[in-house]
Order: sequence, then structure tokens, then C-alpha cells
Amino acid sequence: MSLRINDVVPNFTAVTDQGTFHFHDWIGDSWAILFSHPKDFTPVCTTEFGAVAQLTDEWKKRGTKVMGVSVDGVEDHKKWKADIEQVAGAKAGFPIIADEDLAVSKAFDMLPAEAYLPDGRTPADSETVRSVFIIGPDKQLKLSMTYPMSVGRNFAEILRALDALQTTAKHGVVTPANWVVGQDVIIPPAVSNDDAKAKFGEYETLLPYLRKTALPS
Repeated sequence: MSLRINDVVPNFTAVTDQGTFHFHDWIGDSWAILFSHPKDFTPVCTTEFGAVAQLTDEWKKRGTKVMGVSVDGVEDHKKWKADIEQVAGAKAGFPIIADEDLAVSKAFDMLPAEAYLPDGRTPADSETVRSVFIIGPDKQLKLSMTYPMSVGRNFAEILRALDALQTTAKHGVVTPANWVVGQDVIIPPAVSNDDAKAKFGEYETLLPYLRKTALPS
């Protein structure tokens, strides 16, 4: 079954390199990012997990927890983190799920129900486990992205998208293409002109259905 925007994400109990977590309890009242990869000790994913480690302070500023997913085991995760930290120059303080039975990968529709890990497997056997899920405090999926193995994920874009999601949730606005914090936002079409004036004050009408206003303080 596909996982769609605004669906409540699966709840699960998972073993990680930092102990056992119940996913919804771990999220608590925070935002959360779950990011996956097909195998430890792979070059692209090492740089990606390093990028996540380097953004530790940024996740904290946004009240956001991060958790990795791998189909390898806990001991491999612990050894791999040394490589990640060497490359990134930052501590990888987030937990990584040991999804050896593929339960999480299947629950989040990254692998088909019949998938299994063959003996002598390679990353190609779980190559679709290359996704990012942004989850709100309501435990609903807010955004997902899936990448091929050959293309490193852009965590600056993931951070930008998180900012946009948090802004729209807080202020009842939507954001234009390429929006970053500090730029004007869009007033949703469902808001009447009178209500827009009362809520946002001055705004600019570019088209009858496209009205821009300054980001509320």
C-alpha cells in the first residue's frame, strides 16, 4: 500500500545503533526526518549521512529529529559512523535503524512486500531504499523524495523544504517556487480578499488567484 502525503506514517519498533525506539513515541511533539539508504560503507551515502551530521544545529533550531534507515546491522552502523564522521568532520549523533528484516523499508513502500536480501547481496538489491520522509508532529507524512543510487541527495533543499513546511503550517500560507525564509509568501486562494486584508494587511495581487504578501512576523 502506497504512503501518500497526509497519511499517518507507520508506527514500528526498531533496533538502532542507539537502542530500541518506538517510532511515534520517538517523534513525540517534534518534526522528524527519516532518511534511508541501501547499504553501509557505500560512497554516495557516506557523503549524505555526513551532510546530515553537519546540519545537526540546523535540525535542532527547527525542532526536528533525524533518524537513518539501513538494511545492514547495528555493528556495521557503529563501524560505518567512524567513516561518516571522518569524511564530514562532524559527529553523527542520530540513530540508524538496523532494518535487516526489511520491515521498515516495506512499511514505507521503499521495497515490495516480496523483497528479500539474497546471500552476497549488493546495494542494487535494495537500491530503492534511497528516500527522505519529512513527518509532522501529527505523525502525518508531509513530504517525500526518492533518489537513484547515482545522485547524492541535496540536504540544503531538504532543509529549505522543511522551512517551507513549518512556515505554511504555522501561518496558513503557501510558498512560491524556490522560496526561502524571509521572502514573500502566497495567500491561499481559499482565503477571501477581505479575510486576507484582515489577516495579512497589505498584499500584492499578481493574478486574481495569485496574491503575495510579506511573511507574517
